[in-house]
Amino acid sequence: MIRHILLTSCLGFVSSVGFAGTPEWPQFRGPNGSGIAVGSNPPVTFGPEQNVKWKVPVPSGASSPVVVGDKLFLTAFDEGKLFTIAYSTINGRELWRAEAPARTIEAYHKTEGSPAASSVATDGKTVISYFGSCGIFAYGLTGKELWRYDLPTAKTAADFGTGVSPILIDGLVVLQRDEMNEPKIIALDAATGRPKWETRRQSSTSYCTPTVWDTEGGKQIVCGGYGRMVSYDLQTGEEKWSVAGMPSATCTTPVVGDGMLYFSGWSPGDTEDSEFKFPKFDDLLNPGDVNKDGQISREESEKTFLKGFFDSNDTNKDGQLTREEWDAMIKYMSAGKNSVFAVKAGGHGDITKTHVVWKKTKGMPYVPSAILVDGQYFMVKDGGLCTAYDAKTGKEIYVQKRAVANGRYYASPVSANGNIYVVSLDDGTFTVLKAGTDSPEVVAENPKLDEKTSATPAIVGDTIYVRTANHLWAFAEKR
Repeated sequence: MIRHILLTSCLGFVSSVGFAGTPEWPQFRGPNGSGIAVGSNPPVTFGPEQNVKWKVPVPSGASSPVVVGDKLFLTAFDEGKLFTIAYSTINGRELWRAEAPARTIEAYHKTEGSPAASSVATDGKTVISYFGSCGIFAYGLTGKELWRYDLPTAKTAADFGTGVSPILIDGLVVLQRDEMNEPKIIALDAATGRPKWETRRQSSTSYCTPTVWDTEGGKQIVCGGYGRMVSYDLQTGEEKWSVAGMPSATCTTPVVGDGMLYFSGWSPGDTEDSEFKFPKFDDLLNPGDVNKDGQISREESEKTFLKGFFDSNDTNKDGQLTREEWDAMIKYMSAGKNSVFAVKAGGHGDITKTHVVWKKTKGMPYVPSAILVDGQYFMVKDGGLCTAYDAKTGKEIYVQKRAVANGRYYASPVSANGNIYVVSLDDGTFTVLKAGTDSPEVVAENPKLDEKTSATPAIVGDTIYVRTANHLWAFAEKR
């Protein structure tokens, strides 16, 4: 591992037009990844022609907006280079961009992934960016690089690309880096970039950002991952407890509230999943194997279940998918277990049987994380299906009710002023629901933005910030 520190005399400097204080939307999904904007009042009706405060073009990327003061931050992939970019929240003007030099861009899925998928984290003074291609970077609010921590290019399962975002807590930058070569969780000093601790992980695949749980025994970093959820001591990196039975490709982030921690996640492969089964290799051969050679080529795959995902499954990259490759993938994925559960604090070691308060197996989302709001644990999944459980008891309030726009969902729900905002992936259709109801109650069905929307929105004050495939939008009521 190479570590390169670029300490400057302006470390911790905040410009006269900058911001020093607690950011209102400091990381992926806002305060501690909760998705909740306390005291904010964004519009519920908005669209391409309504309540547009401003709209500006942005480079490609899948990271979500992070806001501090009058600045908004994104990571981006532009003409083969990786950047952290700052925009004005007043008018959307680009303020600065800083390149993260990478010798090699990590392999990533060209339509579903991005080498700029990780959102930044900030404490109001320092902006932390992470790229799976090259490492961790720290900037002042004016764009001055303060330090960098180089990491080798990540190797992810099926070459999908990384997705985890860093968090910044109590002067520490924490990164959960689950990848095929050297999975680990690391903590760096936020002021200098120097390592504080590093702990090896067993999980070689996950795309979820960890959360902080402030317990009586001290603050813990809780990480989803392949096979297990694991909690680490914030100050030392010591493993405190684990829960078995996690999805094989965990994408969702846990949340905390009311003295408990909640998680909901699904990924294909669970052998007990009655709604989805991987096709057997012979099922792929039937429509796909045109030349009858017992293999599937990239061209042949377009006629099968694999359409658009051939490269992710051709593990030896020889242009042919074999029975051995397909069966190995199914074996790997079938080790995962899909569920929704709540964990109480205070456990040590394997707490699967002792501290899991309730557990369910319906309504789990694949990519969007669930949200804890008004005593309910709410989630949305592909097809526009919404589910809510009573947070204390796990009682079903409603399960897989089609209440929002049809289609796929990547962005996580966010909430403000008693409402929940959800946005579909393929065309950016926002639906606003009333939080805490006994059945899904639609407040507003908004016109589509007509662009792919995979990034989770940010809400600050009276404005909701939305990143689509090609633009950054700010929506606020016209005054």
